[in-house]
Amino acid sequence: MRAWSVDDDTHRLLLGEKPAPEPGPAEIVVKVQACGVCRTDLHVIDADLPMHIAHVTPGHQVVGTVVEQGADARLHPIGTRVGVAWLGGTCGVCEWCTSGRENLCPESTYTGWDSDGGYAEYVSVRQSFAYPLPDDDAPEAIAPLLCAGIIGFRALSRAQLPPGGRLGIYGYGSSGHITAQLAKAAGAEIVVMTRGEGNQALARRLGAAFVGGERDQPPSPVDSAIIFAPAGDLVPVALAATKRGGTVVSAGIHMSELPPIDYDALLFGERDLRSVQANTRQDGRQFLQVAHNLGLRPTVTTYPFEHADRAVDDLRSGRLSGSAVLTM
Repeated sequence: MRAWSVDDDTHRLLLGEKPAPEPGPAEIVVKVQACGVCRTDLHVIDADLPMHIAHVTPGHQVVGTVVEQGADARLHPIGTRVGVAWLGGTCGVCEWCTSGRENLCPESTYTGWDSDGGYAEYVSVRQSFAYPLPDDDAPEAIAPLLCAGIIGFRALSRAQLPPGGRLGIYGYGSSGHITAQLAKAAGAEIVVMTRGEGNQALARRLGAAFVGGERDQPPSPVDSAIIFAPAGDLVPVALAATKRGGTVVSAGIHMSELPPIDYDALLFGERDLRSVQANTRQDGRQFLQVAHNLGLRPTVTTYPFEHADRAVDDLRSGRLSGSAVLTM
């Protein structure tokens, strides 16, 4: 099959041939229709995250159809449309897995990092980690929901935003603009601090009450803030913009080093600083249902599969606004 792989020396994407995956006993093979391009893919390609397997194929926002089942795989019949997301496996027996916190499992594995992902014609996944999807939505509209959306959903739940509260969003890329729509649908006021004219224009178009640069202070303090940009120096900026008793959430898997934080000025006053580590499958199921009920639609730029390297470069350089999706 055709597949993109990471050159571990040059950190470039290379298009070539790989053997098509064969399913294990509880796995399915999915023929890829579309795959979202996520900043986490960029962290894998650029080695911001440590290499887990050599020449990995990135991609973990996969929409496709089941074409093959392992001997014990019966959850998703042949022809079913499914989504393949970031969380690809957990041990199922540790204290976190058995208490509804499988995202914290020390043995967790991830699509496009621990196993080959969706920048390919086919991908395999454990059947219990695939999400059934509706057939009536365009695959490119669903793909960004499978990570950018799910992670934004979990970040929003951890942000403890009060009803009708003001939410600050730092970084208005794929996850930021989906999360903003989700919060706005629940009655929140959205203020956006982000770089890039394209991102700022998108925030205005989607109804943000205030749009500024990534280090600008909003006109009035926010109740909660979510940082999607992988920039540790935004943490004190977000804390300074947050009310006493408010919450700041760092939503990325990777962030640059945090600077010193002035305890008296920024943390005192019962401000909470929280992180997000992946998601549970229950998060995914809940969010995908909410997104379907709301008719949530990301703003998408599509790229032919053959131009995955260009999509990644556009994301890296900041030329892209909204979500990028590879289509087959």
